[in-house]
Amino acid sequence: MLNQTYVTRRASGASFVRGRNTVRYTKRSLGSISQVVIISLITLVFGLIYVAEGTKATSFDYQISAVESEISEMTARRDDLAVEKARLTSIATAKNSTVAANMETSTVTGYATE
Repeated sequence: MLNQTYVTRRASGASFVRGRNTVRYTKRSLGSISQVVIISLITLVFGLIYVAEGTKATSFDYQISAVESEISEMTARRDDLAVEKARLTSIATAKNSTVAANMETSTVTGYATE
Protein backbone atom coordinates (compact mmCIF):
# COMPACT_ATOMS: atom_id res chain seq x y z
CA MET A 1 0.00 0.00 0.00
CA LEU A 2 1.23 3.50 -0.80
CA ASN A 3 2.00 5.94 1.90
CA GLN A 4 -0.58 8.62 1.66
CA THR A 5 -0.71 11.49 3.99
CA TYR A 6 -3.92 13.12 4.79
CA VAL A 7 -3.76 16.86 4.62
CA THR A 8 -6.58 18.83 6.09
CA ARG A 9 -7.78 21.99 4.56
CA ARG A 10 -6.72 23.92 7.55
CA ALA A 11 -3.18 22.82 7.14
CA SER A 12 -3.02 23.81 3.47
CA GLY A 13 -2.57 27.50 4.28
CA ALA A 14 -6.05 28.80 3.48
CA SER A 15 -7.92 29.30 6.65
CA PHE A 16 -11.67 29.58 6.82
CA VAL A 17 -12.46 32.47 9.04
CA ARG A 18 -15.70 34.34 9.17
CA GLY A 19 -15.64 37.48 6.94
CA ARG A 20 -12.51 36.50 5.00
CA ASN A 21 -12.30 35.32 1.41
CA THR A 22 -10.56 32.04 0.76
CA VAL A 23 -9.71 32.94 -2.83
CA ARG A 24 -6.52 34.89 -3.43
CA TYR A 25 -6.48 37.27 -6.33
CA THR A 26 -3.30 38.28 -8.03
CA LYS A 27 -2.79 41.91 -8.92
CA ARG A 28 -3.05 42.55 -12.59
CA SER A 29 -0.78 45.23 -14.01
CA LEU A 30 -0.26 46.63 -17.44
CA GLY A 31 2.16 44.87 -19.69
CA SER A 32 5.30 46.48 -21.03
CA ILE A 33 3.76 47.07 -24.47
CA SER A 34 0.73 48.80 -22.95
CA GLN A 35 2.99 51.04 -20.89
CA VAL A 36 5.01 52.01 -23.96
CA VAL A 37 1.82 52.79 -25.90
CA ILE A 38 0.40 54.94 -23.10
CA ILE A 39 3.66 56.86 -22.64
CA SER A 40 3.95 57.47 -26.38
CA LEU A 41 0.34 58.73 -26.53
CA ILE A 42 0.96 61.11 -23.63
CA THR A 43 4.13 62.36 -25.35
CA LEU A 44 2.21 62.84 -28.59
CA VAL A 45 -0.52 64.86 -26.84
CA PHE A 46 2.04 67.11 -25.13
CA GLY A 47 3.86 67.55 -28.45
CA LEU A 48 0.65 68.60 -30.18
CA ILE A 49 -0.11 71.09 -27.42
CA TYR A 50 3.42 72.53 -27.75
CA VAL A 51 3.09 72.89 -31.53
CA ALA A 52 -0.36 74.50 -31.18
CA GLU A 53 0.98 77.08 -28.74
CA GLY A 54 3.94 77.80 -31.02
CA THR A 55 1.58 78.34 -33.93
CA LYS A 56 -0.48 80.79 -31.89
CA ALA A 57 2.66 82.78 -31.06
CA THR A 58 3.64 82.87 -34.75
CA SER A 59 0.20 84.11 -35.79
CA PHE A 60 0.43 86.85 -33.15
CA ASP A 61 3.82 87.82 -34.60
CA TYR A 62 2.25 88.19 -38.05
CA GLN A 63 -0.56 90.32 -36.64
CA ILE A 64 1.91 92.50 -34.75
CA SER A 65 4.07 93.01 -37.84
CA ALA A 66 0.99 93.94 -39.89
CA VAL A 67 -0.05 96.53 -37.29
CA GLU A 68 3.51 97.91 -37.10
CA SER A 69 3.70 98.31 -40.88
CA GLU A 70 0.33 100.08 -40.84
CA ILE A 71 1.62 102.41 -38.11
CA SER A 72 4.76 103.22 -40.12
CA GLU A 73 2.67 103.95 -43.24
CA MET A 74 0.40 106.27 -41.28
CA THR A 75 3.39 108.02 -39.71
CA ALA A 76 4.89 108.63 -43.16
CA ARG A 77 1.53 109.95 -44.41
CA ARG A 78 1.26 112.25 -41.37
CA ASP A 79 4.74 113.64 -42.08
CA ASP A 80 3.81 114.22 -45.74
CA LEU A 81 0.63 116.01 -44.69
CA ALA A 82 2.58 118.16 -42.23
CA VAL A 83 4.93 119.25 -45.06
CA GLU A 84 1.93 119.99 -47.32
CA LYS A 85 0.29 122.02 -44.58
CA ALA A 86 3.46 124.03 -44.02
CA ARG A 87 3.77 124.68 -47.78
CA LEU A 88 0.16 125.82 -48.11
CA THR A 89 0.41 127.95 -44.99
CA SER A 90 3.58 129.63 -46.23
CA ILE A 91 1.98 130.42 -49.61
CA ALA A 92 -1.06 131.93 -47.90
CA THR A 93 1.16 133.90 -45.53
CA ALA A 94 3.27 135.20 -48.41
CA LYS A 95 0.20 136.37 -50.36
CA ASN A 96 -1.19 138.25 -47.40
CA SER A 97 2.06 139.86 -46.28
CA THR A 98 2.73 143.59 -46.74
CA VAL A 99 6.10 142.91 -48.32
CA ALA A 100 4.49 140.85 -51.08
CA ALA A 101 1.81 143.48 -51.60
CA ASN A 102 4.46 146.19 -52.18
CA MET A 103 6.36 144.15 -54.77
CA GLU A 104 5.98 144.74 -58.46
CA THR A 105 4.79 142.01 -60.75
CA SER A 106 7.54 140.54 -62.87
CA THR A 107 7.51 140.20 -66.61
CA VAL A 108 9.74 138.24 -68.91
CA THR A 109 11.82 140.61 -70.95
CA GLY A 110 13.63 138.06 -73.01
CA TYR A 111 15.77 135.01 -73.04
CA ALA A 112 19.52 134.84 -73.22
CA THR A 113 20.94 133.84 -76.56
CA GLU A 114 24.41 132.78 -77.47
